[in-house]
Amino acid sequence: MLHLPARKPVPEGYLFSNEALMALMVPLVIEQFLAAAVGMADTMMVSRAGEAAISGVSLVDMINKLIFQLLAALATGGAVVTSQFLGARARHKASDSAGQLVLLSALAGTGIMLFTLALAHPMMRLFFGQITDDVMAAGLLYLRIVALSYPFLALYNAGAALFRSMGNSKVSMQVSVLVNVLNVIGNAICVFGLGMGVAGVAIPSLISYIVGAALMLWLLRSPDMPLPVGFTIRLRGDMARSILGIGIPSAMENSVFQLGRIVVVSMISLSGTVQIAANAVANNLDGLAIIPGQAYELAMIAVVGRCIGARDMRQARYYTGRLMKGSYLSLAAVSLVMLAGLPLLLGLYEISDATWQLAWLLVVIHLTVGMLIWPASFVLPCALRAANDVKFPMWVSILSMAIWRLGFSYLLAVRMEWGAVGVWIAMVVDWVCRTICFAGRWKSGRWEHFYKEKETV
Repeated sequence: MLHLPARKPVPEGYLFSNEALMALMVPLVIEQFLAAAVGMADTMMVSRAGEAAISGVSLVDMINKLIFQLLAALATGGAVVTSQFLGARARHKASDSAGQLVLLSALAGTGIMLFTLALAHPMMRLFFGQITDDVMAAGLLYLRIVALSYPFLALYNAGAALFRSMGNSKVSMQVSVLVNVLNVIGNAICVFGLGMGVAGVAIPSLISYIVGAALMLWLLRSPDMPLPVGFTIRLRGDMARSILGIGIPSAMENSVFQLGRIVVVSMISLSGTVQIAANAVANNLDGLAIIPGQAYELAMIAVVGRCIGARDMRQARYYTGRLMKGSYLSLAAVSLVMLAGLPLLLGLYEISDATWQLAWLLVVIHLTVGMLIWPASFVLPCALRAANDVKFPMWVSILSMAIWRLGFSYLLAVRMEWGAVGVWIAMVVDWVCRTICFAGRWKSGRWEHFYKEKETV
């Protein structure tokens, strides 16, 4: 479900009409829902290969999420810089910055791939300790194949971010549809038809990302695109610093967040199988609930970045307000529907009565509180990043994660033995802290000065 606030006319001369905002938002929501659905399908297919296979793949997916967040943060840096140049009507610089993002993404993806291939076994031991030999073998096979896709995933992310910067999220959605359809068909053939097990899930992912990256690069060079990208093999220090100046803090923030989630899962695992299973089911369902919010995060970067580039803080405030209201309405609509249908949703899982009851409680906590503060916790800081105010969100996120989500989780879940409920209460406290800090920062207007202080090259 997607909502924008009442369709009152946008003030004359503003950068994005109501129609342009909807044209940006709808493909983003579809793309996010599709990715989540394909992820669930992958999990169901690999489960046919046995418990060791699904355990190894699920563990590696935690590492993959960390790496995906690092690559997504780099793409965010490039999207902000390119959006600002487009807002300033500096098309040549926007084209150059887009080319630098593609080059940096290729280098980063290749570097992470080589690092992962060289240290796959020590990484598995570091993150997951003494897992059984069959789980380790399945995880290593999956990790080594998927690692080959990192350069192509990086290029795919860069292309998608650049099209969003141009206000054309439809292209990234269409490529995403193709990539995910190829992935699902490939999984079905390799797992069910050829009986390839873990490799049957990993190889189609690799092939689909290669196709997606090639298609993105071809489209970026198309003369029909509003911003043809100037590909290059030469790094420009000024452009690279601008992109990395936003990308590195975002990468640190995202990586700490993912590492924190891994630590929290290890705390829940101390409380037994029911707690682990309920937490997994609740995370799965809550991930669906926040998909519209994640789409608004991506839109906020593109829209506010364009306003900042035009040096029009009035428009930046206006569109931030519009997108925040839309994210609240969308999240509330999805949450209310899921609350009404929660018994049916939980009935899709083969779980015990105890797990069902605990998962129900965890999902209710997330949906009811999330309607009130999730957008301010996660969508609003994207507006700050789009204005080059990146260090404040980074430090708030890192400190709030360390103090509240991890510290409180340890106190409530481990010391007081509240298990998953204690972890989710700590999560809510983390959200409250983030909301207070980000709302205060936005209201103070301090973010308005960062683009002026750090002129984009």
